Amino acid sequence: MSSKQTRAKSAVRRTRRKPSGHDATSTTAVVDSVLVERAPARQAPKQEGVDLKHPSLYLNRELSQLEFNRRVLAQAMDASLPLLERLRYLCISCTNLDEFFEIRAATVRTAMEFGGPLPPDGVTPSAALDAIHTRASTLVEAQYRFWNETLRPELSAAGIRILPREAWSAKMRRWLHAMFTDEILPVLSPLGLDPAHPFPRILNKSLNVVVVLEGRDAFGRSGGMAIVRAPRSLPRIMRIPREVGGGAHDFVLLSAILSTFVDEMFPGMRVKGAYQFRVTRNSELFVDEEEVENLAHALKDELAGRGFRRAVRLEIAENCPAPIVRTLLQNFDLPENAVYRINGPVNLNRVIAVYDMADRPELKFPGFTPRVARVSADAPFEALRKRDVLLHHPFESFQTVIDVVKAAAYDPDVLAIKQTLYRAGSDSPLVEHLIAAARHGKDVTVVVELRARFDEEANIRLADRLQEAGVQVVYGVVGYKTHAKMMLIVRRERQGLRRYVHLGTGNYHPGTARAYTDIGLLTSDTDIATDVHLLFQQMSGLSQEIRLKHLMMSPFTLHKSLLKLIENETAAARAGEPAAIRAKMNALNEPTVIRALYEASRAGVQIDLIVRGACCLRPGVPGVSENIRVRSVVGRFLEHSRVYWFQNRGEPRVFCSSADWMERNLLRRVEACFPILDPDLRDRVVEEEINLYLQDNTQSWQLDSGGNYTRVEPEEDGMPVSAQNTLLARLSAQ
Repeated sequence: MSSKQTRAKSAVRRTRRKPSGHDATSTTAVVDSVLVERAPARQAPKQEGVDLKHPSLYLNRELSQLEFNRRVLAQAMDASLPLLERLRYLCISCTNLDEFFEIRAATVRTAMEFGGPLPPDGVTPSAALDAIHTRASTLVEAQYRFWNETLRPELSAAGIRILPREAWSAKMRRWLHAMFTDEILPVLSPLGLDPAHPFPRILNKSLNVVVVLEGRDAFGRSGGMAIVRAPRSLPRIMRIPREVGGGAHDFVLLSAILSTFVDEMFPGMRVKGAYQFRVTRNSELFVDEEEVENLAHALKDELAGRGFRRAVRLEIAENCPAPIVRTLLQNFDLPENAVYRINGPVNLNRVIAVYDMADRPELKFPGFTPRVARVSADAPFEALRKRDVLLHHPFESFQTVIDVVKAAAYDPDVLAIKQTLYRAGSDSPLVEHLIAAARHGKDVTVVVELRARFDEEANIRLADRLQEAGVQVVYGVVGYKTHAKMMLIVRRERQGLRRYVHLGTGNYHPGTARAYTDIGLLTSDTDIATDVHLLFQQMSGLSQEIRLKHLMMSPFTLHKSLLKLIENETAAARAGEPAAIRAKMNALNEPTVIRALYEASRAGVQIDLIVRGACCLRPGVPGVSENIRVRSVVGRFLEHSRVYWFQNRGEPRVFCSSADWMERNLLRRVEACFPILDPDLRDRVVEEEINLYLQDNTQSWQLDSGGNYTRVEPEEDGMPVSAQNTLLARLSAQ
């Protein structure tokens, strides 16, 4: 074991775990009374003859994902962070919860209705939905209590006010009334509910107000209920100008304006109550790819109806009367465990707009300038012939990758460019360079994944634009999302054709490269380039499974290779040799990998896992996983790198990948996993992505055998260590 590895291990041993101090973010054991509905019921395993498939050895995926959201909320509650960053974390936790219901809770509800195999933890869909409601309700209550009692008052004290109705001055009220009359009311279409006006279709996550009316209208109809839908064309938060008494950073929510002036939408009627609500719908797209002739056209049709798919959650003002809640649940065909009472705006995540609208840099993280790699933007290929280049984003600039593509687009010796695009972002300079390359006569092939969740529409537009420019566009592989991050450049040189490659753990998206941690490798290694060439051939053409020299690929070799690498460490431990595994990823749920890790732990392999989000492996179980430690790091940047380290009998092997250790990534996606062959770069990856994160005692959370996460804190006489801050100091240009 190297001296660096020894220091990292001893640092982990010295680290002490303490409660976070926030009652709202403390967790409860995953195995609680609401999860008793398991099938089949079996006796818990004993040390001898352990059944590694026993449900008690697996944590529930959905509840683990909710626990990640608690850790994000804990960032908002951290008073040591800049105030507007705390607002951003709160809004991220709200947006994360939206996506959780759109995808994960919706998937569980579908399983309850249509059946299917139980997950490894053995929890039935019905029990899981009850547990989700219990945990999510606690999380929602914590979000709004923090907003109402802490964050909103602290923002106000700092001069950033989100003003409720009772705080409006008479002058503000007149101005807001005029805005309502002139700019809001003309685009509203309130709908009274009666036999001629049935309950309207409510768009996914849209802001709505249910109004209770009394009296008779001009046609003699008795009052009842009406629905007011807020068009998406209206901004959800507005600045109050100085001339009407607003401060430099005074804002008001659209929901407050609608609720205040709702009576003007129903002249002659008496408004007895107005209650904002929001419905969340299943946002998974279902396209039978083998039955459609054109995937893009099929997805366009499916996207048109996404906003009105099956409802999965109802958020409603907490003071809304029970009969109205029952009416809404009936119309959305939802059970009681799908309703969430809200003490504040139902679309709290929209307050994120204040982060950009408030010009208060002192209330945000200090800016930084990513370091630019020493690769000439004009002649990068000469540098890449001499050595590989490792890029650690966001601390090092993604501009290097863009510069390489730009150079290839205009280099007369470049013949072809091949690229995968999962998420590229709007107005990406990289896309512009690919288009320029096609127009300069290069053969450009782009694999665009149309099914990238929530980016489907943008990717369809991107594919159309690329095709119009003469780029050959491939929609990936039927039945498998293309999630691999690869680029290949073919160049004619004096010695013949030479290939240059970029492989990464993150998307080709300049925006996320500033916010996500990722690893990228630029290389001209002949064997790696040949592997990438073969992978592109397989994705764009038709062929049998191919043999690769260095890369591992899902769905063919990566899963099997990971199991073999884990088993190699297990065999070493059983032979009395040092054995260890360290890996960093976003999520872990693949049961055969978990069982292999359990077997390795039982053999004595020391295993450290850094899993940002959901983790279904239960560490610290006597006789099963006492040699496995799991931590999660939540900081300024979203942890996104996937790095795997295996001790390999004293000759460590290090891999970076686009794949998490999840069923979908290992078995149902096209993923690439690549080795770091250069010894110096390999040491960098281990130090920057593994050792530093195992020493982190300020932004880390340790997972225990009960499914609880406890914040890691330094010893009383120890030094605080933040992996992300250390990397900012080491790598960025500041």
